[in-house]
Amino acid sequence: MLEKPGCSWCARFDAEIAPAWPKTPEGRRAPLRRVDITETWPADLTDVQKERFTPTFVLMNDGVEVGRLRGYVGDEFFWFAIGELLAKLP
Repeated sequence: MLEKPGCSWCARFDAEIAPAWPKTPEGRRAPLRRVDITETWPADLTDVQKERFTPTFVLMNDGVEVGRLRGYVGDEFFWFAIGELLAKLP
């Protein structure tokens, strides 16, 4: 999850999804890692395109980006969209 301080949509995700995420099949399949885009970019993500829009959810598999979901507009859309994204995993 690419995020930044003061992101109201990140806060909404934190309230509506984040507490349950690790307890779900989706969360076990794709553990959430948070990357603050205002900080130094992590060395292991040099091949991942940076974003200005937060939150952005980047799905990785063996260090390769599988896809991304830009934005968070609510729990129903998120669960649908993240399911489609996870279906791309081998």
